Amino acid sequence: MKKIIYTWAGLSIFSTPSFAGNEAIVGMNPIAIAFFLFFIVATLGITYWAAKRSRTATEFYAAGRSISGFQNGLALAGDYMSAASFLGIAGMVATKGYDGLIYSIGFLVGWPVIMFLIAEPLRNLGKYTFADVVAYRLKLRPIKVLAAMGSVAVVILYLIAQMVGSGKLIQLVFGIPYELAVVIIGGLMITYVLFGGMLATTWVQIIKAVLLLGGATIMTVWTLAKFGFSPENLFQNVKDIAGEKWLQPGGLVSDPIDAISLGLALMFGTAGLPHILMRFYTVPDAKEARKSVFFATGFIGYFYILTFVIGFGAVVLVGLDKILAIGKGGNMAAPLLAQALGGDAFLGFIAAVAFATILAVVAGLTLAGASALSHDLYVGVFRKGESSEEQEVKITRISVLVLGIIAIVLGIAFKDQNIAFMVGLAFAIAASTNFPALLMSIVWKRFTTAGAVASMATGLVLSVVLIILSKTVWVAILGNPEPIFPYKNPAIISMTAAFIVGILVSLMTSEPEAEEKYEEMKVRKYLGIGAE
Repeated sequence: MKKIIYTWAGLSIFSTPSFAGNEAIVGMNPIAIAFFLFFIVATLGITYWAAKRSRTATEFYAAGRSISGFQNGLALAGDYMSAASFLGIAGMVATKGYDGLIYSIGFLVGWPVIMFLIAEPLRNLGKYTFADVVAYRLKLRPIKVLAAMGSVAVVILYLIAQMVGSGKLIQLVFGIPYELAVVIIGGLMITYVLFGGMLATTWVQIIKAVLLLGGATIMTVWTLAKFGFSPENLFQNVKDIAGEKWLQPGGLVSDPIDAISLGLALMFGTAGLPHILMRFYTVPDAKEARKSVFFATGFIGYFYILTFVIGFGAVVLVGLDKILAIGKGGNMAAPLLAQALGGDAFLGFIAAVAFATILAVVAGLTLAGASALSHDLYVGVFRKGESSEEQEVKITRISVLVLGIIAIVLGIAFKDQNIAFMVGLAFAIAASTNFPALLMSIVWKRFTTAGAVASMATGLVLSVVLIILSKTVWVAILGNPEPIFPYKNPAIISMTAAFIVGILVSLMTSEPEAEEKYEEMKVRKYLGIGAE
């Protein structure tokens, strides 16, 4: 049994992992540190450059609508290919087998929904957040309250996953305590958003997307080279080491209702994620919005093909015992595979790429959450739509600080959860709270303010309550013996209920003004007249 010693700035923390015969990976990695520092310096330079160009609300929230379709496609991919995608899915494939691919496929299939139903109306009807679209022909204040609450719930749960991934990663490479690692990430995240706004966030995401796609490609090709470029040989080795069950469904989700619920959350949650929807306001028009979805889908689809090779490769070349010894969630499978392939040099590069991944995503999430609090809640509700741009941006910056502190605290509390699973729960809230109201407001003339409020409230309350009562929180976090809600993912109940309640309440109430404005909305939705 080996002891790992974390040393940094005179601190020493001892832990005894449950694997024998393997060299401990944790400790100072000079190559990784060099890559980390290079990325931090480069992105802080971008933030300084962007800060001088982020004075108005449009510049701060939407990068002055100056991003092209291709650039936004890369940034969308950068925003979406999070720590859950790279670390979480690879770890889930390694530790759960075939069923880990549910997340790969589920995360991808949401993009056609965005392309055909959401992208163009969103860009033409909104201003900074998706709540602008829902409230376009409905009463502003009640919609904004519920939209802000739903957005913040999604953002915080998503942020927890990124903070856990980043904490484990920096602990692994730098050999510093997990809690200190989370605080460092939180500080950097706050700096990017506080000063650089959407312009800095966009370029950090573009750089990160290029690095991640390149790093994952190298790792996949290198892994396949170990098996004669034959996936069949790789799968045979997985079968020999982990057993045939690793290549069969049922390792993660054995209940068909749970599987359907997870699929619904991943498919429709994408179209309700506030930090993804916010990106469509950075392009000049609806044509560029559609183009950005096209490019993003290609980049994301390619990336997810690579994750199963990385996950299964880690099983064979690293070993399950060592992966689980670093963390119960299996989130370090990809960095451990990098070390097995190319030693400390390649580990340093991949760790820096994963670090870039996390920083870019948490910056986008924090900006989305802060804009929900400032633009939707402060301006839309408390100031009744009337506020100076300077005051709005000031409130956004205060919100960034608050969200950053919350993310740090919760990132420490949820230390051992698998991050892909955590993001799956964020998708469930997004699919239940944001997506039904957004879709019905765009396509259904009879949709009313009361229907929208009832739909969003039902989706938000049900999804959050059912997550708390499920095994994830009720058993794993709160320590109860049995969950009250039997399924891990609530979307099948909460999203369905949100649609049904929204339809029933809209049919029982009447809002002639909203119906009249629907015809005007259709012109702007399809032609973009008056979008600016």
